[in-house]
Amino acid sequence: MRAILLAATIALIVTLIGTPVAIRLFRIWGWGQHIREDGPHTHLEKIGTPTMGGIVIIVGVLVAYLAVRGESQFTGAGISLLFVMVSLGALGFVDDYLKVHKQRSLGLSKTAKIVGQAIVAAVFAILVTRYASAGAEISFVRNTGINLGIAFYLWIFILLAGASNAVNLTDGLDGLASGASILVLAAYVVIAFWEFRHACSHVDIPACYVQGVTPSLDTAIVAAAAMGAAAGFLWWNAAPARIFMGDTGSLALGGLMAGLAVITTTELLLVVLGGLFVLETTSVIIQVGVFKTLHRRVFLMAPIHHHFELLGWPEFTVIVRFWIVTGLMVALGLGLFYADFIARGGVG
Repeated sequence: MRAILLAATIALIVTLIGTPVAIRLFRIWGWGQHIREDGPHTHLEKIGTPTMGGIVIIVGVLVAYLAVRGESQFTGAGISLLFVMVSLGALGFVDDYLKVHKQRSLGLSKTAKIVGQAIVAAVFAILVTRYASAGAEISFVRNTGINLGIAFYLWIFILLAGASNAVNLTDGLDGLASGASILVLAAYVVIAFWEFRHACSHVDIPACYVQGVTPSLDTAIVAAAAMGAAAGFLWWNAAPARIFMGDTGSLALGGLMAGLAVITTTELLLVVLGGLFVLETTSVIIQVGVFKTLHRRVFLMAPIHHHFELLGWPEFTVIVRFWIVTGLMVALGLGLFYADFIARGGVG
């Protein structure tokens, strides 16, 4: 437990202190945000706000993890999670940089993004199956027994691409995505630590231990570090935001959440925990689908947070209410996780 708290604290301090430094540097380098031309007019004042703040979040997580784990206590679970976060963050950085370089709100093509996410998903799938004792089964609050075989690689891609793109779509208001991510990551701290306490800490199972360190505990440490890093970043990202995480941060955090779901065997539970991200993504799918078929708009603008803005809700009201929705979904998800634990007689 001490390692988890220490990881969260170190990451919090790194981003809390490091983000103002990044803000100054990014302004000097001209890494400013570009706003959608069809977006709410109130967002025009955000043009030029430093972006790519996800770099600070990623650095915060890495520093915290290395500080807590040292040089010889890594596990396949921890390395796999860090890989997916850094790799998708790098993909997002390229996208952000192209936007800044081209002075427009479009970066990488959809094809390039999909290919990049597919490569990351394939490598992550290999890592978790070989070094993190992950099976090729679909899981909800635990494995369902449905073995996907080779299709597991496609399933991992759907999870990673879906989660990273969902957080990216949600990242349209000051602090909305970072605040919601903190809540989901906090849920995974609880889940991973719970699995550590009830599956590995009292039994000598070879798959549980690597040089005296359990993958479940290592997973909790990564989740805690990400939670702390996002919290420190939110201090500067909250309305009115002085910096945005950009695709660098949103793809990294979304991918990390999907990775946590795979490692903790709670893949479908992520749909509940990240209910807000699912809502945002669904609103875009509905808007595009209906417009292409019926040439009508269901929402004033998608993602749905812009719809409520155009209805007259103040930006901060939308943000806080969406945070509340996330909190309720996280509570429901943790309730389902605990209910399954009780239903099985308290057996991990």
